[in-house]
Amino acid sequence: MARPTTKGELIAASAQNYTKLKAHIVSMTERELDTPFDFSSDTKKTEAYWGRDKNLRDVLAHLYEWHQLLLVWMAANTAGDRKPFLPEPYTWRTYGEMNVGFWEKHQVTSLEEAEELLEGSHSAVMELAEGFSDEELFGRGCFDWTGTTTLGSYFASATSSHYDWALRKLRAHRRNCRVR
Repeated sequence: MARPTTKGELIAASAQNYTKLKAHIVSMTERELDTPFDFSSDTKKTEAYWGRDKNLRDVLAHLYEWHQLLLVWMAANTAGDRKPFLPEPYTWRTYGEMNVGFWEKHQVTSLEEAEELLEGSHSAVMELAEGFSDEELFGRGCFDWTGTTTLGSYFASATSSHYDWALRKLRAHRRNCRVR
């Protein structure tokens, strides 16, 4: 699916990818849920996140935390308190460390809690997106605090694109479980 460029596409892609993700989760077997993620034997999976998340809870907590980034950033900036998307001290070069911090934070979170957190944050993000016009989401320069990126691009990154990432990871885990 192409990256959304309109409000309608953003809402549809986010809903569709979230539904696909939830359907995949419901279809996971006990073995898939109980087997730790291990992508170490796949030489193509070199990005840090392939080694970071060890189970479904970790993936869901990661999605929740990225929703929180968006929600906190939006609340601050729309209230006139200009903040960058990534909290200090993180940058786009060091955000992997932030993701590890999210992972560490949620090691005491249960799978059920992670599912509830994600459900709530997904709803909050989608409700927030609904409140913006097509022009506000995808027009360039509508908000100075989005820089050269559209507001809709931030929403897509935290929703439809991130759900697609999670689904690819869960499908890769399923393939690994079948091989073992």
